[in-house]
Amino acid sequence: MVKSAIILAGGKGERLRPYTNDRPKPMVEVAGKPILAYQLMQLKEAGIKRVVFACSYHREVLQEHFKNNNDYGIQATFSIEEIPLGRGGGIKKAMKMLEEGWEDVLVLNGDNLWKLDLQGMIDKHNERKAIATIAVVPLRSPYGVVEFNNKDEILGFQEKPLLPHWINPGIYIFSKEIEPLLPDEGDHEIETFPKLPANRFIVFKSTDYWRGVDTVKDLTEAEKEVTEIFAP
Repeated sequence: MVKSAIILAGGKGERLRPYTNDRPKPMVEVAGKPILAYQLMQLKEAGIKRVVFACSYHREVLQEHFKNNNDYGIQATFSIEEIPLGRGGGIKKAMKMLEEGWEDVLVLNGDNLWKLDLQGMIDKHNERKAIATIAVVPLRSPYGVVEFNNKDEILGFQEKPLLPHWINPGIYIFSKEIEPLLPDEGDHEIETFPKLPANRFIVFKSTDYWRGVDTVKDLTEAEKEVTEIFAP
């Protein structure tokens, strides 16, 4: 049963400067709310009541926000990395702060916007008795695509179409079995995932909303999207 989540919230977001000069990337505001707020809204709907934030860069901004403004209905705790441990090391350290006897945990990159059927993902993870379940979303072309025939005659144009590939948006469910396989320092995708048995390492396909917020252009486009996607 998934009762808690770990959110990787220490990103510097260097391509988003100056917005990240004084805060970690997940605390950058989109339409008046931190990126994290959109994730926490969905965690609450999925029944998640405790979140461990793996943090380092400007962690005081995150701590102050939850001290003064915890309207999310969650219990926030902080796993502080004095020296960056990498994503895998950060997850492993944060796991030590989960409730005693935990079995499965949601793990999220805290700097993306998404709207996903978390309960459906949890159900699939449980049904397959997976060690790790990864959400995957379709890859959208960042450019318009030109369609033409074998005579080089243009047939039409598509503006940023979905491509026939799936990408990892940084949304996982991990079972406790994965904990000893995580590195103390390093990245779980490089050092842990190759060790997992294929029959218990699965994907959850989603065609719902996802956007990486990596540049000022992404931030501008996301401002327009979230008003509609997250409308009451």
